[in-house]
Amino acid sequence: MSTVPNSAGTSLPRFRPPADACYCHLHIYDPRFPMAWPTLRAVTDASVREYRLLQERLGTARAVVVQPAAYGTDNRVTLDAIAELGPDRARGVAVVHPTVGDDELASMHAAGIRGLRFSLHDPHAAVVTADMIEPLAQRVQALGWHVQLHLRADQIVAMAAMIERLPGTLVIDHMARLPQPQGVHHPAFAIVKKLLDRGRTWVKISGPYLDSREGSPRYVDAAAVAKALAAHAPQRLVWGSDWPHPTERDHKPDDAALLDLLHECIGDEAVRRRVLVANAAELYGF
Repeated sequence: MSTVPNSAGTSLPRFRPPADACYCHLHIYDPRFPMAWPTLRAVTDASVREYRLLQERLGTARAVVVQPAAYGTDNRVTLDAIAELGPDRARGVAVVHPTVGDDELASMHAAGIRGLRFSLHDPHAAVVTADMIEPLAQRVQALGWHVQLHLRADQIVAMAAMIERLPGTLVIDHMARLPQPQGVHHPAFAIVKKLLDRGRTWVKISGPYLDSREGSPRYVDAAAVAKALAAHAPQRLVWGSDWPHPTERDHKPDDAALLDLLHECIGDEAVRRRVLVANAAELYGF
């Protein structure tokens, strides 16, 4: 197996995914589309062409393309990626401001967008603000879109009342960015569990390296968070490794190892199949 750009290693995953498995969190960077903020973690060699190499290596079939911060609210790169990957096999998550028109939202829905992302974990790299979340959540509820929140654990605690008011479906990014070594003992974890119990919230098992102190290849501390989530609400989890790993400039993770880590965290093959196939199909409308 040849090397995949922005991914360490060359081996196949030890635990191959089932048919129609969905990779639920990737970003596309395509030089054909100008970046509004090229200094915000822009990545080279991360177009659909390169992603297909990763898709072949991992054995996944479906994909969810998440708008990168570098492109701001110009979602053309994400819409183009959905079209290139195929509308029957790809969905997208957009980034917009409240000035977006209803016609534009309807057009994006027809093109495969199924959610809005608010990435506020790093104020220096945020292209949206917290006060945009509620009004936009109200507008996209009619389309059946979800609101995807990339927040630090302390931000989840600070915004808990607002988050609980949000209508429709909610997706929590990257296992709620729980800091280590607190992990599941951080107050944000109890908030996330409460949201999961309401039946309208999902969590992405993704980016374990973002908050791990243990490090690769097993990310033991972050894996403990994933295991706790799987024990509490396996029917509300989806998976993705966060390729091309824009936060990791010098040492890219091994995506095959990250897919194997999901098996280690969940253990039960029927539950793993549910996370990779049925949960994703329900959330994204495959």
